[in-house]
Amino acid sequence: MDEQENEQVGQSGASSPEGNPETPEPTPQESAPAAPEAAAEGESGPQKPDVPQESEKPDETATSDGEDTGDAVARKKAGEEARAGASQVHHNSVNQYFLGALDAPEIHFGIGVADSANARRRAVGRLDAGEADAVLASYVEPDCFEETVTALQRDGVVVLVGPPGTGKRAAAVALVATVAGGSEYVVLSPGRSLEELSNGRVEFEKGVGYVLLDRMHESPSATADFDWRRVRDTVREHGAHLVVTTVHEMEGRAPESVRHVPWRIPDVAAVLRVRLTRAECGPETVERAVRLMPAGCRIAEVVAAADRIGRGAEPDVVWTEYGSSAAAPVRDWFAQERCPQEWAEATTLAFVTGAGFRDFETCQEKLEHWVAPAFPPPVDDQAAAAAARRATDRRLSLSRNTLVAVEERKSGGLTRSALVFQHPQYRLWVLQELWNLRSTTYWNGVRDWLTELLRRGRPSLATQLSVAQGLALLTQSAFDEVADNYLHPWASGVAGPAGQTTATLVLHCMCLDESLAAVALGVARDWARSPDPQLRSMATAAFSGALGVRFPTDAVYTLLRLVGRGGGRNSEAAFALAGLVAVLVECGQDTGAVFRPLAYRLRTQRDMVAGRLKNGILDATLTVLRARDVRTGRPVCADVLVRSPEQTEKIGELWAGALGSLPRRTLALAGLHATLRALPAVSEEPEPVAARFGEAVGTALRPAERPGLRAGLEQVATRAEPDAPAPFPLIDIFLDAVLSTED
Repeated sequence: MDEQENEQVGQSGASSPEGNPETPEPTPQESAPAAPEAAAEGESGPQKPDVPQESEKPDETATSDGEDTGDAVARKKAGEEARAGASQVHHNSVNQYFLGALDAPEIHFGIGVADSANARRRAVGRLDAGEADAVLASYVEPDCFEETVTALQRDGVVVLVGPPGTGKRAAAVALVATVAGGSEYVVLSPGRSLEELSNGRVEFEKGVGYVLLDRMHESPSATADFDWRRVRDTVREHGAHLVVTTVHEMEGRAPESVRHVPWRIPDVAAVLRVRLTRAECGPETVERAVRLMPAGCRIAEVVAAADRIGRGAEPDVVWTEYGSSAAAPVRDWFAQERCPQEWAEATTLAFVTGAGFRDFETCQEKLEHWVAPAFPPPVDDQAAAAAARRATDRRLSLSRNTLVAVEERKSGGLTRSALVFQHPQYRLWVLQELWNLRSTTYWNGVRDWLTELLRRGRPSLATQLSVAQGLALLTQSAFDEVADNYLHPWASGVAGPAGQTTATLVLHCMCLDESLAAVALGVARDWARSPDPQLRSMATAAFSGALGVRFPTDAVYTLLRLVGRGGGRNSEAAFALAGLVAVLVECGQDTGAVFRPLAYRLRTQRDMVAGRLKNGILDATLTVLRARDVRTGRPVCADVLVRSPEQTEKIGELWAGALGSLPRRTLALAGLHATLRALPAVSEEPEPVAARFGEAVGTALRPAERPGLRAGLEQVATRAEPDAPAPFPLIDIFLDAVLSTED
């Protein structure tokens, strides 16, 4: 079922973001290419995207595949690739920098209890036995568990409602495991609508448990009860069970057809005991940790603390960073009377963490200028003189700030000082206090300061990432503020290219937090639907990075839809698909999430008269197949053939489609030759790989296309290696395998 469903992802006008229960369990990969992406052209004013104003139906105006051939197609394609390729290198660096920063000890993300591994693994798809067992082994039932089991058994569907950190994700898995009676669990995309859940776009299977985590908010509807009834009846009809979680309370009367359960947190002391016991901690350590646990801990915090204590950390040290009392030093600092300079110190550090003294003081001075209207002017000359003295000795003021620490970082043989918070967790709490205590006038100044910093300051990627981290944290307190004043305007070009990059980095950072990843997905989907081409461009950039790793089927569906739309932007979407393949390889995830639906789309268009959609799919196919690892220069396709042999059939089908297109044949042959040449660098035994590859391509080629492949490939090899005494041996192995399929 997985393959058929994943093939259908992105079928124009016919399928939903996944088209199915997501992607199968990934096969680990080892190589680490960076992701080619596309960026925007020109600038546009700020705009929050709404529903699309343009038609999404692809232009099927028929033209002969032979009419737009030769040099004309080559020139057109070269122009589009040049425009998209100019930003491709930049986005390669951005994605690679972000993924590298996840493991860098000096990078202070400060995303609370977020796990850096979240950005490298999918949030949707089938849970294998190991994943499910890891959740269930340490699960502690809250007092509302049994009544929810009863509702799920009766209706087949139940909704858990509650704030982040109350254990809804684990509860959803535990509920379907208790009721479904099977061992298969599928996590659906949070972007699923009630219509999609009820109209067959999710192919529910008997005995399988489905969970939909952090379902996106939908506008209140008079038909809500009817819509939920349809979902319930569909799930029942297929003998499945579905648990939905959401943080959004129902507006108005709750539907009667499906039970919406206000979820309650389980006994956190019991959760801690279970986890520490499983970590083989001694009874004394377990009870000491329970005794020292502060009040107000969320489930996610207890899990994170238990993991650290289980690995040997001292409980009294660990607990200083969690619970309601952990933020006390930050609250105490803000409770005292603070001058404008001190407010600026805390704000600058929240967004520009890790800068050296000179850069930090420069940023702080500029911020003070922008937020000055939020403070009353000095009442007399004496107060003005005191303010001037403080401004001339910023470094002394920083040394007295109890929130600030100086970290010595080594780079090669050099050491530099970096300004950071005393504890990484302070960053979140500082932003919360700033948002609660400062007025709109102050935040207008912060917005203008950051916009100016990105537009005119030529910030480094480190600075852009730091700003993105701060904004990702601020979304927990003020999502509308971040979306309306930063994400949408910056993505539309208001803060220049650096602002657009930072906007996508904000979404990547949000992927680190389980409770924010679905929100990031919603933002990118809005951008992709926008009539503003700049926002659509930034959607392609976001989906080709960490957001695409988290939600691969949503990403592929969106990118294929943009490919089918045509125009210059389809080249950007094609590069983004190639970039997503590269990032999936780096993160050890399933590249079939791209190859399967792309092969399906190519197959459905193969016998069609050429038009915008067919040409777009062919161009996207060739772009994906020719994508290269930025660091090694090898075609990513070669790595996939070696490390994920189960993808060989689909890759062969894609190559056959590209080779069968006369206008693209020259580029396809060159890419095919490069892929074969790269196999020995990836595998110690490349011959079987080349043979499997040749058999897959030969099976997918039309009979009339096979004989001419040898002459074309050997001609490309001769041009590429004019001094070689004989063709590259793997070429013969590959071609023999292609021709063997004629039997």
